Amino acid sequence: MDNTISQTKFTSYQAFIVAILAILQFTVVLDFMVLSPLGAILMPELKILPSEFGLVVSAYAFSAGASGLLAAGFADKFDRKKLLIFFYTGFVLGTLFCALAPNYELLLAARIVTGLFGGVISSISFAIISDLFAMQLRGRVMGFVQMAFGVSQVLGIPIGLWLANNYGWHSPFMMIVVFSIAIGVVLVIFMKPINEHLKLKSDKNPFLHLWHTISNTNYIKGFFGTVLLATGGFMLMPFSSAFSTNNIKISMDDLPIVYGVTGVFTMIAGPLMGKLSDKIGKYKVFVIGTIISMVMVIIYTQLGVTSLAVVILVNVILFIGITSRIISATALMTAVPNPQDRGAFMSINSSIQQISGGIAAGVAGLIVVQTPSGVLEHFDTLGYVVLVSMIAAAGFMYVVNKMVMAKK
Repeated sequence: MDNTISQTKFTSYQAFIVAILAILQFTVVLDFMVLSPLGAILMPELKILPSEFGLVVSAYAFSAGASGLLAAGFADKFDRKKLLIFFYTGFVLGTLFCALAPNYELLLAARIVTGLFGGVISSISFAIISDLFAMQLRGRVMGFVQMAFGVSQVLGIPIGLWLANNYGWHSPFMMIVVFSIAIGVVLVIFMKPINEHLKLKSDKNPFLHLWHTISNTNYIKGFFGTVLLATGGFMLMPFSSAFSTNNIKISMDDLPIVYGVTGVFTMIAGPLMGKLSDKIGKYKVFVIGTIISMVMVIIYTQLGVTSLAVVILVNVILFIGITSRIISATALMTAVPNPQDRGAFMSINSSIQQISGGIAAGVAGLIVVQTPSGVLEHFDTLGYVVLVSMIAAAGFMYVVNKMVMAKK
């Protein structure tokens, strides 16, 4: 029996859960996203190629994917609060190792450690959301939780870039560590145990539970949709700062402005798109977001030297489209698993997302070539690859939506 309650408003405790999960997501997203704008600093300072920087990004993704698969069989066997605290502690330690890494090799190792723990946090959060919120509220919940992307751009990335420009590239990671410790204390003290799923019948053997989840035909459809969803963001994001500074000729001083203004609009769009997806349907919002994203990806990847105002406008519209896709798709995906399989499904789904994204980032690093002057070549080719993946994702999410509607 599902323990969600049919309702239209959040209780005070649910509002707290939304807030704490959104802030947790903010720290995890910031840890990942801050690496992208740091690319313009890291590549020359550590004397690494785009392919090597792509490996730093994908190393996190691959380790996150591996840990998600390893944790999947156990994800429904423990109190979700305890699981969240365990993995969040590991994530903070991994980020601390990034802050202390003196060279490329140790930074790569630190990203692997961070990914092992950080990659599972979102899946546990989404399982908690599915446990505590009815389907008609999940779009709004995801809208607020996914505000983490916007907040990370408005506050986190500009502050991170300012710290990196003034105190070195290690400092943004240390900032994340200090903030995360404070949030972890609040989580430990105020979050209640989340263990209702333990009363439901499920496989006692974790490995059998993993196998039954990964081999479920309906779940496989959701996993395929995730593979296609992960491709676009992981391909473009790692090289966006290098493309902006070297090709579009946006200065490093103006780069925080681009991220900040884009983030403000992403923050505003998140809850609105979440509420809209609850009102008119998750898949409809996903399609709208996909169309916007496709148009803007082609425009963005074809840009040459461009004024700051135009770059900001393009980024704002692009990220509104991307945010709409993420919120609606994530809310839709929470309806795929049965209550007793939520933890395992979300862990596997997160793993597939990270592994697919890791492969995409690695492939992007092979497509993009940086000339001696710093200009990135073949970025437009990357745009066409992302376009194809978005079209395919829209088709496959239609199948997932049809399956979810049939369950009602």
